Amino acid sequence: MGLVSDSQKDGRGGGGNDLLGLKSLVRRKQVDSVHTKTSSGGHQLAKELSVSHLIAIGVGSTIGAGVYILVGTVAREHSGPALAFSFLIAGIAAALSAFCYAELASRCPSAGSAYHYSYICVGEGLAWLIGWALILEYTIGGSAVARGISPNMALLFGGADSLPGFLARHYIPGLNLVVDPCAAILVFVVTGLLCVGIKESTLVQSIVTTANIFAMIFVIIAGGYLGFKSGWPGYELPVGYFPFGVDGMLAGASTVFFAFIGFDSVASTAEEVKSPQRDLPLGIGAALSICCMLYMLVSSVIVGLVPYYVMDPDTPISSAFASHGVQWAAYVITIGAFTALCSTLMGSLLPQPRILMAMARDGLLPSFFSEVNKHTQVPVKSTLVTGIVAAALAFFMDVEQLAGMVSVGTLLAFTMVAISVLILRYVPPDSVPLPSSFQLAIDSVSLRYGNSTTDYDVENSKDHVGTSGDNTPLLPGKGEAPVRYPLIAKEAAQVLLNEGNRRKIAGWTIMLTCVGALVLASAASTVDLPSAFRFSLCGAGGVLLLSGLIVLTSIDQDDARHNFGHTGGFICPFVPLLPIACILINVYLLINLGAATWTRVSIWLLVGVFVYVFYGRTHSLLLDAVYVPAAHVDEIYQSSANSLA
Repeated sequence: MGLVSDSQKDGRGGGGNDLLGLKSLVRRKQVDSVHTKTSSGGHQLAKELSVSHLIAIGVGSTIGAGVYILVGTVAREHSGPALAFSFLIAGIAAALSAFCYAELASRCPSAGSAYHYSYICVGEGLAWLIGWALILEYTIGGSAVARGISPNMALLFGGADSLPGFLARHYIPGLNLVVDPCAAILVFVVTGLLCVGIKESTLVQSIVTTANIFAMIFVIIAGGYLGFKSGWPGYELPVGYFPFGVDGMLAGASTVFFAFIGFDSVASTAEEVKSPQRDLPLGIGAALSICCMLYMLVSSVIVGLVPYYVMDPDTPISSAFASHGVQWAAYVITIGAFTALCSTLMGSLLPQPRILMAMARDGLLPSFFSEVNKHTQVPVKSTLVTGIVAAALAFFMDVEQLAGMVSVGTLLAFTMVAISVLILRYVPPDSVPLPSSFQLAIDSVSLRYGNSTTDYDVENSKDHVGTSGDNTPLLPGKGEAPVRYPLIAKEAAQVLLNEGNRRKIAGWTIMLTCVGALVLASAASTVDLPSAFRFSLCGAGGVLLLSGLIVLTSIDQDDARHNFGHTGGFICPFVPLLPIACILINVYLLINLGAATWTRVSIWLLVGVFVYVFYGRTHSLLLDAVYVPAAHVDEIYQSSANSLA
């Protein structure tokens, strides 16, 4: 009896008649608050980061050495002199995800990034897959970056074979392996730095990132001078500014989009930010803006120095300067590439321990990963495990062929964050899980509202109003409004019915909109299908997508969104248009990653499913949770505290 019904205890909480454990896939946790952090015990992460630290993390994680190579390949094959427009379009597409991240990061400022948001808004099953994919992303990404550092370091020493013997790559004939000691050593150095403390490691990353930015500024200023001096030969072409047409420019944008992934590392440090509601959106926005501006300026200069069709795809910037007689610029560019890789390595290894820690806090991984060192206030054990695995991969494997797997984790996270924003706005969770130890406090609070609340079923709480933020009782006490105020009771019942219908319409619309985006992106990407069938699928997907946009624009957003999580932070604009556009773009890019990439990722995700089924599902902290209306959570915590006192 009380605020929770028997059907609730047997359903969303994970116990009872949970057929095949499927209901565990949709159980959702609450936003971390003062109450949950106090009751969880243990050491917390250090709140040391400011806006400047976040910008350093975001820029350092985003601008890798790829930009020093990417401009040549994309200009030659796709964009031509319009490369800067490709970077601009890709930056705008990345900004759609950044807006969604900014709102969720400020509302839910805890470690875990997209995993954390998915667990709150969507459910445990999808959150686990997102977290599992992010683990793969950061591991493979860090190893690939470390593997690319030694060739650039060798150039600084004078040539490809100039590294000392203990750092140089060695071929092992019997195993057919090329081991890279330099990569492994660098991973261990960065791991040790991350274990010292978040402020110290961010300071080092700021210094390395600053060196990289100065190298890019040199390219912009020196290249601009050479361009004005020579009359910009790369722009004086008979084929015009768009030699491959607008389609080529858009194809180039989809390629360079991956140069912008990395700002999500900022969201992973949310729990360590001093003022998350203010600083997280500023950090994400500023980092993305700086990266986009630098990319556009560098690409504008380089494609102007030499015609796009004679650019060297491997060393486009160095060769462009060399064509104008500036041979020594290659050293500055090599330093920039080296510092960019080092900064990206730190940005790749920083988020994963926090993802592991967040999943372990929720019981989905062993508690070993959730321990925070009391002196450094960082998850040292998770960081060491991350470093050891990444160093082993960097030492033994050439992970370049696995690099596409990094993009899968990022794009899945981007897609889920956009969906979470739609859920937050239209159907925010209005029931909150509490540990079964709070049952006495729950019963105590339920008695204050009379026996009429005993039949309240939180499984269907989405059909009720006033349960997500306001402090009004769910229903009047038994024998009050129904007897003394029958008209008020009738109007209240009508409001409940209308709100329930609105939430059902919104929920189904969000789901069908996602299906429409998947169908449209799949049909547009599959050129092997018969034309009639392909265009029919595109039409069906487009109708679903457009209809979803119209319906969501027409109906009201949920009033509970104003009180969801930590209020006072950034609010994503142009909802539902912006999140839906974000979903469509990311799904399209996901589908176009290729069958080989998806085969490898599917194997990893299948392993994750087994881990969840045999460990995570049965150890989740929500296994015996009791779901109560969100409006009464503070009251229940207060009642529990009073009883303990």
